[in-house]
Amino acid sequence: MTIGLRIAEARPEADAALIARAAKLPVANIGDVMNRLQAMRGGFLAYGGRRTFVGAALTVKARPGDNLFLHRAIDLARPGEVIVCDGGGDLNIALAGDLMIGHAEKRGVGALVIDGAVRDLDGIRKMDIGIWARGANPSGPYKDGPGEIGYAVACGGQVVMPGDLIAADEDGVVVIPRAEAAAVIDAAEKHAAKEQETTAAIQGGGWVRGWVEETLAGKGVVVSK
Repeated sequence: MTIGLRIAEARPEADAALIARAAKLPVANIGDVMNRLQAMRGGFLAYGGRRTFVGAALTVKARPGDNLFLHRAIDLARPGEVIVCDGGGDLNIALAGDLMIGHAEKRGVGALVIDGAVRDLDGIRKMDIGIWARGANPSGPYKDGPGEIGYAVACGGQVVMPGDLIAADEDGVVVIPRAEAAAVIDAAEKHAAKEQETTAAIQGGGWVRGWVEETLAGKGVVVSK
């Protein structure tokens, strides 16, 4: 049985132009245009020196508390990729610390998103790499396996496939399915432009929100004066 002990090295090439466009957008705008369904749940926090990042996913499934396959994924990652690790959400043992993450930084990994814990926070916050995780714990990991690389994983309640775009900032992490990425970024750019117009209107002392009154009226809200 190979399930739980397999590595698929082949994966789609990243669309550099699309990633560059996405990197200019707030992650919240990207999530909004996907009907607010693609954000990772569970309170992912930014721990690395890079506080915002967009890149293509290299997926890893790890046994909670064990980082053998995460180590191998760092060696296989292309420059600029985001390693997305399904660690089962376990916060009792850290899956990565400053030595391992320092190796990822030197190899050009853009970011790691870990559904689990990290450690050595003082060191990793100084590194030029994005680190998003559910929490921190000083306990170190085992290195026995099993695990998988390059297959579908669940991370923060989202399915992530190899080659999906991952966008992250201090708000959290969203998953952009690769097949829909171009349409999503088109829509997010328009959404961001509209929000800029709203910001300008607020700064100018206005912001007409007729939809609020219309929505309340449609629900039969009674206002007493």
